[in-house]
Amino acid sequence: MPKRKVLFCYTFLQGQSDDSSDEGDASGDTEMDFLRSLFSRTLGLSPGEKVLDELTLDGVARYILSGTCKNIICMVGAGISTSAGIPDFRSPGTGLYANLQKYNLPYPEAIFQIDYFKKHPEPFFALARELYPGQFKPTVCHYFMRMLKDKGLLTRCYSQNIDTLERVAGLEGEDLIEAHGTFHTSHCVSFLCRKEYSMDWMKNQIFSEDIPKCDSCGSLVKPDIVFFGENLPARFFTTMKMDFPRCDLLIIMGTSLQVQPFASLVNSCPRLLINMEKTGQSEFGMGLFGFGGGMDFDSDKAYRDVAYLSTCDDGCMALAELLGWKVNTVHDRFVMRSVSYPTREPAVCGGVWSSFQRCSVFSSCRRTF
Repeated sequence: MPKRKVLFCYTFLQGQSDDSSDEGDASGDTEMDFLRSLFSRTLGLSPGEKVLDELTLDGVARYILSGTCKNIICMVGAGISTSAGIPDFRSPGTGLYANLQKYNLPYPEAIFQIDYFKKHPEPFFALARELYPGQFKPTVCHYFMRMLKDKGLLTRCYSQNIDTLERVAGLEGEDLIEAHGTFHTSHCVSFLCRKEYSMDWMKNQIFSEDIPKCDSCGSLVKPDIVFFGENLPARFFTTMKMDFPRCDLLIIMGTSLQVQPFASLVNSCPRLLINMEKTGQSEFGMGLFGFGGGMDFDSDKAYRDVAYLSTCDDGCMALAELLGWKVNTVHDRFVMRSVSYPTREPAVCGGVWSSFQRCSVFSSCRRTF
């Protein structure tokens, strides 16, 4: 097993041991029940229920139209924004990591490595000028997720992206988990200061080609995006604990599922992958220590995973057509036409997150390669 995955597993277990004693027996029991349930489904200790009548996009569409699929979670990565002109990270030749030679980095991922950033912030801020939010428009895929929201079907969108195009398309803060952070706010990197700065302040600094420095202590100021080696936002963990046990359909789009712990957020419901290639077929060890287990598209035991190999936009358009929905963008305006379809009232989310404590077994989880 690669070293980074072993470290993730160790961090996971260490966090469970340390934090359970601090939170008390009652909290620990609740979290262990949650873990046992997830492990049981992940490892196949409880019989898997075959929900889809066939493992195709048509089968997924019929499931959505049946009325029994009421809670859909979307997990998205950089691939949903490539048609907007934003490169993904890992595509050979065209991906972001393949085109960073001008920054003279020791390795491509260093541009998002917190320790490297503190010593050499210039490459990151130069890249930020090129990719800063507001310069790109949402794609068909973004608007398809907006359609799911308007139909009352979207429980949440878990995004690895920092381009904010989900928000531009009409998803609101309660609809989103920006797992790798956001440009909306920035903070001083000094633990003794942590002064907050606005998006406008950071934008002015970036486009004036100044390295943002804290006016209180002189330390670097960094947008609140999650670098490798940093903790994911606390809200990622609290909402994950609520959302995934009740998920009826997981739609995964435009991600290589290589970055932890985001990559392990798969559960026992039907799962649709819309991507240029199959991914997520991880080994047993990651299924045990992460929260998913490998996706199974082709074996005789496959019963819930569907892969639709295409661009994210084409996949969303194909699914929308099967559902009788039409997604279109005209003059920056979202147009939706659809067949009559029963909707449900959106889940009441306001104020709920604050009533849940952060899941202690994940408190040490950091973004890893």
